[in-house]
Amino acid sequence: PAPRILAARAMAATKASHVVETLGRFRQFGGWWTRYRHPSWACGTPMTFSVFLPDDAPAKGVPALWTLAGLTCTDENFPQKAGAARRAAARKIALVAPDTSPRGAGLPGEDDAYDFGSGAGFYLDATEAPWSTHYNMETYITAELPEVLETAVPEIIAGGRAGITGHSMGGHGALTLAWKHPDRYASVSAFAPICHPTAVPWGATAFEGYLGSVDAGRAHDAAELVRAGAQTTAFDTVLVDVGADDAFLVGDVDQLRPDALREACEAAGQSLDLRVHPGYDHSYFFVSTFVDDHVDFHADRLLRP
Repeated sequence: PAPRILAARAMAATKASHVVETLGRFRQFGGWWTRYRHPSWACGTPMTFSVFLPDDAPAKGVPALWTLAGLTCTDENFPQKAGAARRAAARKIALVAPDTSPRGAGLPGEDDAYDFGSGAGFYLDATEAPWSTHYNMETYITAELPEVLETAVPEIIAGGRAGITGHSMGGHGALTLAWKHPDRYASVSAFAPICHPTAVPWGATAFEGYLGSVDAGRAHDAAELVRAGAQTTAFDTVLVDVGADDAFLVGDVDQLRPDALREACEAAGQSLDLRVHPGYDHSYFFVSTFVDDHVDFHADRLLRP
């Protein structure tokens, strides 16, 4: 919707009106994953998210690492497949796993393709009808869900000292949201991110549908944001892992373009730790292998005095 509609929704959604329903609790690695559902003013649909809290985390002030998932995923993929909770429990930080899009909005064609619509919100606010009514994932992630967490999980520092990471489309989301909202994040990393979506088919599909043109997607393209002068001083370095045998990197179409991100960061003076791992693909086998490195990367920064 237009900003005024989102503003009206936000005003109507006071903290008291955030009815957060618990869908389930799951024991793992000396802590609990809890899955929640709540009515969303940003998306105009019920939204689900999952949170991991270690047993011995303090009652207040727990820093959180946000984990954004990729195409076709829900809030359950990262919790069930990445294995990040083991290291998060050891470092005493929380994990927050949002969904990747609104669900059940009833829009024509929203369930027709894996790379657009349901499960493919691309972590932006749509401007084109009918998608702009519901597909406002940037506002949801950066504005609404932190407020909901204050009610649902008061142990977490919802409004600050957060890290953000993601896989594939979620890696795109982590990079772009961090550079667009550097006041909200202390650290950023990504697994096999879509680094230059304006130059690849996945990005073209999303930007033409949600924003009306590929050119409009430049404001949601990590490489373009860095080239355009994103606040690169906000992060001492950015960690990115890519599998050298990723089919979306070495297949018929390079959907990821880490080379474009590396070139942009070098030109802008943004430190980038881009690691390419022989033998690894795009799957959660790859993510789970290196997830401890990412949890430590964020914990080191989130737990600084």
